[in-house]
Amino acid sequence: MNITLAAGGTGGHMVPAHALAAELKARGHGVMLITDDRGAKIPGLFDGVPTHLLPAGRLAGGPIGMIKAMRSVLAGRRQAKDLYREFRPDAVIGFGGYPAFPALLAASAAHIPTILHEQNAVLGRVNRWVAGDAAAIATAYHEVDRLKPGYRRKVALVGNPVRAEVARLGTMPFPEYDETAPLKILVTGGSQGATILGQVVPDGLGMLSQRLRNRLQVVQQCRAEDIEAVRERYAALNIPAELLTYITDMPDRVADAHLVIARAGASTIAELTAAGRPAILVPLPSATDDHQTANAREMAKAGGARMIPQDEFTSELLAAQVEAIAGDAQALANAAERALSIGHPHATRDLADLVERIAGGVAPILVGKAGNGGTPAFAMGAGAPA
Repeated sequence: MNITLAAGGTGGHMVPAHALAAELKARGHGVMLITDDRGAKIPGLFDGVPTHLLPAGRLAGGPIGMIKAMRSVLAGRRQAKDLYREFRPDAVIGFGGYPAFPALLAASAAHIPTILHEQNAVLGRVNRWVAGDAAAIATAYHEVDRLKPGYRRKVALVGNPVRAEVARLGTMPFPEYDETAPLKILVTGGSQGATILGQVVPDGLGMLSQRLRNRLQVVQQCRAEDIEAVRERYAALNIPAELLTYITDMPDRVADAHLVIARAGASTIAELTAAGRPAILVPLPSATDDHQTANAREMAKAGGARMIPQDEFTSELLAAQVEAIAGDAQALANAAERALSIGHPHATRDLADLVERIAGGVAPILVGKAGNGGTPAFAMGAGAPA
């Protein structure tokens, strides 16, 4: 079959789309990607996948901005329809973000089945707009806010696809850690970086007790404009730190880490829970619908993470939380197990199964009922033709 993937330009949308593309190609299907220039520039993704950039305006900025955006969306829709006449997709999968909007509109106009994947614990704006036409809505969380009750019959809980290298980490032992081993900390703000982490984390780690501070090994992602200041601060504190503006070998970095300090983006949490890595999460307060706070709540409730609102994120509080999690080897191991307990390591496989069934005209059977905003899982055993 031919499958089109449509994803916005941030890593949160692009990484799960990339994981699904690799799985579908491995199963012998043709895959095409529709995105924007930001998505196409993210390194290490979609090698060998035909990629098309479509105009897609952000629907904001007052009446004039909205008019300009709609013109871009309509132009993107026309271009997508032209692409579909050539590629002839059996299904179009939308991963959210404005660049996915014209591709999904074109698919509905051409009567091509669409499937939405929602990475966050709040249904995103574009996915809300097109949910009525979708054949299925695949979710990453049991509870998804902003999901209309009438759409719950379409929902399948599959998790958030992660790279196979990350999913494998959950089957491997947690990195050796005792009172003499190095304490390896990974700090990441997601694909866009996070200035606040550079401002708070070095000083917070500098406040740790000597028994922890002397064992620190830090890898931190920084914004390009922040990296030299962060480097100088770590040097002044005499803490060994490797600083990068973008981490291309994230699976290897996660594999080495005992503790992760991060934003609460969907891909970040999916990788942490699939790999079984405890975390301190600092949700981005400006995220649409405060979805990062919603993302973090399940991992925090399970005991696999500590969540600190950004307005409370101080060096002193960070140091206290690191001491609480990593000060005792057994406490750290327990947090790792709790993180792993809520992971979805087979999300890529399950989403690919769902895509194959709908693209092939067979409807999945939903199992259980969605209550209190919850979402049901689905069974692959049998289904009626769509």
